[in-house]
Amino acid sequence: MSLVSDEPTLTEFERTLDERAVGILDACTACGACVEVCPTPGVSSISTAPETVAAGVVDILRTGHGDSAAETWASVCCGTGNCLTVCEHGINPRFMLLLARRAMKRDLPTLEKREAGKAEFKKMSRSAGIISRLQSPPDVLERLVPSSHPERDTPPDLIFYTGCNMPKTPHIGLLCLDVLDRLDVSYEVYGGPANCCGVLQMRQGDIANGGRQLDQTIKRYAATRAPEVLSWCPTCQMQFEEPAATQAFDTAMFPVYLARRLDELRPLLKTSVNKRVALCEFPGSTGVTESVVNLLSAIPGIEVVELELPPDVPRAGYTMFSLGPLPEFRKKLIAENMRAAERAGVNALVSVYHGDHRELAAHEGAWPFEFVNYMELLGASMGISHDDSLKRLKLMRDVDLIMEAVADQIDAHNLDPDEVRDVIANDMLTEQLLPRDRSQHPGAKD
Repeated sequence: MSLVSDEPTLTEFERTLDERAVGILDACTACGACVEVCPTPGVSSISTAPETVAAGVVDILRTGHGDSAAETWASVCCGTGNCLTVCEHGINPRFMLLLARRAMKRDLPTLEKREAGKAEFKKMSRSAGIISRLQSPPDVLERLVPSSHPERDTPPDLIFYTGCNMPKTPHIGLLCLDVLDRLDVSYEVYGGPANCCGVLQMRQGDIANGGRQLDQTIKRYAATRAPEVLSWCPTCQMQFEEPAATQAFDTAMFPVYLARRLDELRPLLKTSVNKRVALCEFPGSTGVTESVVNLLSAIPGIEVVELELPPDVPRAGYTMFSLGPLPEFRKKLIAENMRAAERAGVNALVSVYHGDHRELAAHEGAWPFEFVNYMELLGASMGISHDDSLKRLKLMRDVDLIMEAVADQIDAHNLDPDEVRDVIANDMLTEQLLPRDRSQHPGAKD
């Protein structure tokens, strides 16, 4: 098959990806350096030589098929990012594997890919919309997920991009906005399904619609003339940095931006927060871990300790949810982070991202420390707080109790109680990657 198709139905985005794939094919020598530094071959029991695996990926890009080791490596890539700096030829291997996954799905029926992408988007949209509304009255939610944006004579300093799912943890988003206010920054907030990065469609092989969604979001942000977009979600940031074409603004992860302005933040961190804390960290988003550690270390009273994981449990992925292709390893990694935090005697195990916080919040009370997001600690030192309503609701662990607790929000947002009940039962309470019962964790001692 021809890598670059002349098929007129291809979108410009798809044609650009094809051209970039050709560039990788021209540059790649299949040296295997990217495979060698990646933790996923060992975790997924790939024993094939790195050079052979890399050559197999080249075959996938060229024909849509490769040997089983190469197809497995492409399929289980969780975005760890160890590969990003090792290629002597300037290739981004993480992006190369995205292209490989695309090539592996090229022959699937277009309608099948489109319907799968649509189903994933619809599921996410319903879940994010309802769970966010159950926690915030309309006026508060409007601040985090604005229904419209005012016309400005001058562009804002930046756009704060929440992504689609961050509003499920509204206390985190509101803390971010409060901190930006304290820094006297002008900003516009964008996010929610209307401003999706297209990743859900792309994962299902629907590159055309995923690329169209990404392009629309980028154009919408460019129209504001804001010089910088701050991403909260690392998946969205990767979409900006890797499959997207160049755009008319800079992008940065939110904690990287805050760390950049640490000298201005320090005078605002007035209240001592006497805690020994550790990060539940993932390496895949460049600069984020270092930035969060720097921010926490600037808080009076905070002691940050590094967790020691077992040698057979490497840090992998860029969030817990990025480890979806490796579910058993993911359970083990989460469990080992909590065991390491217990051994370290911390007061809090700190999440970086909203998705990780949704998982960890449900484990509150099962360990001798609390689970918080780093923004809660920054807020505490600045005299700012918002109720972690998601944690409170998840810890009820009972649909009827939760329905009773959110009755006012159901009325305020005019939600369908039956649909709310379904989302609580089949999303909020079941979105649990690791059982709360410690005896059911991988490697638990009898």
